[in-house]
Amino acid sequence: MDTQLDFAPCGYFSISSKGIIQSVNQTLLNMLGYDRNGMLDRHIESFLSVTNKLFFHTYFYPFIQLYGQVSELYLSLKASSQLDVPVLLNGVRQERNGEIFIDCVVVEMRKRLEHEKDILQTKKRLEELYQATNEANKKLELLHQEYEIKQQELMNVNHQLETIALTDPLTGLKNRRFLQESLLTNIALFQRTQLSFSLLIFDIDHFKSINDTYGHPVGDLVLIKLAQLLKAEAREIDIVARYGGEEFILILPNTTQEDSSRIAERYRSKIEATPMGEYRITTSIGAATITQEDSDQTLLQKADQALYYSKANGRNRVTHAIALT
Repeated sequence: MDTQLDFAPCGYFSISSKGIIQSVNQTLLNMLGYDRNGMLDRHIESFLSVTNKLFFHTYFYPFIQLYGQVSELYLSLKASSQLDVPVLLNGVRQERNGEIFIDCVVVEMRKRLEHEKDILQTKKRLEELYQATNEANKKLELLHQEYEIKQQELMNVNHQLETIALTDPLTGLKNRRFLQESLLTNIALFQRTQLSFSLLIFDIDHFKSINDTYGHPVGDLVLIKLAQLLKAEAREIDIVARYGGEEFILILPNTTQEDSSRIAERYRSKIEATPMGEYRITTSIGAATITQEDSDQTLLQKADQALYYSKANGRNRVTHAIALT
């Protein structure tokens, strides 16, 4: 990278089509407090909070794929101190030597625009209430208190949003987004330490007939009861998440292929023997264990194929992906 770009008055980084940082200038390194090795070859999302990752997925990636560029995207990057650095980002997709790259520049923003807008809206409401009736003046006093509280809560907003973004509202388990992040974390740990881990996918057998016969409130109750059972049986280090619909996933750290099959069978037997309110259910389970060749997508795909085999061969059974090879 030439000196002019390296010390340009704005941050610069380039990522691959998979989001891996390929290059970064000194201005951005200084802005975030990293050395070059601390950012290169890492996924850009490792420098984003969960909330910003959600925004990145729902806006940046689709927009860059559709239009080839993104302008004036407001988000926060995580500095080495773990503090958020608000920035304005412009990005463009380019092809070099047959590969797709996304080149981005960022300018540091000193003001939290969204929070400032919220405070200004509160002030406007205050001005309107000053002109209202005596009853409205009582509301104004409450609004003054709300205004003071909002200023104190600014530092807590991101944490609250992250908690909401990671939790399934029906079952209280972690949701699909948290699962994806945990899966990437465990894969990275495996690549560094060779510490094996496994994945279990649970699917409630004939769940549609439960909803059709007894109604969705009963179906919801079954989902809640199953979530409680999975959580109660899991180890403290395990990740229990609702993947969607009637599917649940467990990430089992430090678990081999043999261990995962044994654990899955224990869960299957426990679920079959445990009433879910006034009802009983069975589950089909697919298992997969990490290998050197796996990514998050291939590991999920192998577990899903094993699940499909369990369902296609009588349900209420466990299949490990190794049996399909």
